[in-house]
Amino acid sequence: MINKSQLLIIFTIFSFSIFSQEKYALNELIIKFKTKPQISSDNVYEFNSVLQKLNSDLSLQNYQVIDNNKTFVFHFKNNINIQNAIKKYANTNLFEYVEPNFTCFGAGKKGTLSTFPSEAYFNRQWYLYNDGSFNLSPSIADADIDMELAWDIEQGDSNIIVAVLDTGTKLDHPELVNRIWTNTFEQNNGLDDDNNGYIDDVYGWDFVNNDNDPTDDYGHGTNIIGIIGANANNGIGYAGMDWNCKLMTCKVLDNNNYGQYSWMASAIYYAVDKGAKVINMSIGGSSFSSSLQDAVDYAYNNGVTIVACMMNYNNNVIYYPAGFQNTIAVGSTDSNDQRTHPFFWSATSGSNYGNHIDVVAPGNYIYGLSHISNTNYNTYWGGTSQATPQVVALCSLLLAQDNTRTPDDLRNIIQITAEDQVGTPNEDTNGFDIFYGYGRINAYDALNYNSLATSSSVNEKFSIFPSLVKNEITIIGNVSDKILTINNTLGQNILTFKEMNSNTLNLKNLKRGIYFLTVLDNLNRKIFIKKIIKIQ
Repeated sequence: MINKSQLLIIFTIFSFSIFSQEKYALNELIIKFKTKPQISSDNVYEFNSVLQKLNSDLSLQNYQVIDNNKTFVFHFKNNINIQNAIKKYANTNLFEYVEPNFTCFGAGKKGTLSTFPSEAYFNRQWYLYNDGSFNLSPSIADADIDMELAWDIEQGDSNIIVAVLDTGTKLDHPELVNRIWTNTFEQNNGLDDDNNGYIDDVYGWDFVNNDNDPTDDYGHGTNIIGIIGANANNGIGYAGMDWNCKLMTCKVLDNNNYGQYSWMASAIYYAVDKGAKVINMSIGGSSFSSSLQDAVDYAYNNGVTIVACMMNYNNNVIYYPAGFQNTIAVGSTDSNDQRTHPFFWSATSGSNYGNHIDVVAPGNYIYGLSHISNTNYNTYWGGTSQATPQVVALCSLLLAQDNTRTPDDLRNIIQITAEDQVGTPNEDTNGFDIFYGYGRINAYDALNYNSLATSSSVNEKFSIFPSLVKNEITIIGNVSDKILTINNTLGQNILTFKEMNSNTLNLKNLKRGIYFLTVLDNLNRKIFIKKIIKIQ
C-alpha cells in the first residue's frame, strides 16, 4: 500500500515531469524530512550513512534551513540532473517530499511619462478615486475602490505590520519616512541578537543575496510598497491606502525580477515569525511546490493573511502562491471597470482568470514611487502585481479596525462587499465568476461591514447594477421584506421604498450627484450600503 508520504513523492516527480519546461535552479533541491533529524552538529546531511553517500556522490556543498524544522535547501557544488536526483533522494525513504527550487517572478511591468500631467498627483491615482478624467486609458466615473470614503472610517494602525515579498524597497524614500518596519530586537553589530538565524536584520532581509540589505534594485517592490503605505497629506508624491501601518521588506526577487521558491518560502516564515499580519506576494510561478504550500499554511495557521497575484498571461493557468487554498488571489481591472486585457506593455497580456480567483482590483497604469529617485513621480506600472497591494492594504485597514479578525474573516468581508458585475456581461456574471471572482473590491463597503455585522441578515448577498445611474437601478438580492432608502452625502433621506414587489428602482427624477442606497431589514437594521452616482 502506498502511504501519504509516498504519494507526495510520486506527485512531485509526476508534476516535475509535466512541468519540465519550467525554470528552476540546476544545483539545488528543496527537501523535507519525514521527521526532524536528530543530530549533534550542524551537518544535517551526515546523520544517515545512505544519505551521506548520496550527498557525496552528488557533491553536496551546503544547505540552508527554510523553516527551522524539517525543510531545507540543498546546494550542490555543480549543476546536477534534477529529475534523477529527486528520484534518488526519494528512494532513501527519508523525505516527505523532494522538489526542484523553481523560479518565480514579479507580475508587473513599468512604463514612464515624459511630461507631467496638469492634474495634481492624486488625480493620477484613479484606482483610489476615479472621476472619469484619467486620460491614459478609457475611464468611467466610480471605477475605483472608493478610498476617499473609506478614509473617513479608517486610516490604519502603526501596530499592524505588512510584509512585502518582492524586489526590495528604497528604504530612504521620503514617502516612506517612519513607515519602514525595523527589528527592535536586532542591532547593527555583526551578531544575531534575536537568534533567528539572520545577522543584523534590522530592516528585514535580502533572501536573494543572503544579506541584511533588502534595497530595491529593480523597482517592482518600491512601487508595490508605495501603493500600500506611501505617506499621505505631506504635499508630495502619492497617497498610500494605509497611512499608519509598518512596512516590512523581504527581498525575494533579483535585479531581473526573478526569484526562487525557497526564497519565497523562507521569507514567509521570516515575516510570520517577526510579527507580520498581512503578506503581499505580487509574484508567482506555475509549478506546484509542497515546500511553498507548507510556508503558506504556516502563515494561515498563525493568523497571517497572504494575498497573491493571479499573473498576467490572459489565460487560466494556475500560478502559485495564488493557487493555494489559503491565499487571497487577486486579478486586475482597468479604469473602465473591465478585466485588464491587455496591460499597456504587451498586446498579448491580460489578467489571468480561473476558479481560484477571489476578487479583482484596479491594476493598469498605477503610478507610484521610484526606486532610483526621491523626486521622480512619473513612473507607472501595470499588472495583477499592482492590484494585489490594494487588497493587502484593505486587509491591514480591516485589522486596524478590528485586530481579532482571522484570514478567513478578511477574505469573507472582502468577498461579500466586493462590487459584482462591474465588467463586460460576457465575463462578469451575477455572483462568482472565473474572470472577476466575487467582484472588484470596495474599501468603503468593506470598512462599513462593522455597521452591518449586528444584523442577522448580514450574510444575505446584495449588489446593484449599474452604479452609474441614468433612470433605473436593479437590486440583486431579496428585497421583498426590506426597506430601501436613498440618502445624499449629508445623510439626508431623499427617497424611501417599502413593500417592494420589484427589484427595480426608478430614480429618473433624482438630481445628478452622489447618493447612498441603504437596505434595512424588518427590524430597521442596516444590512447593505452602496454608493450610487446619478449621471443625468
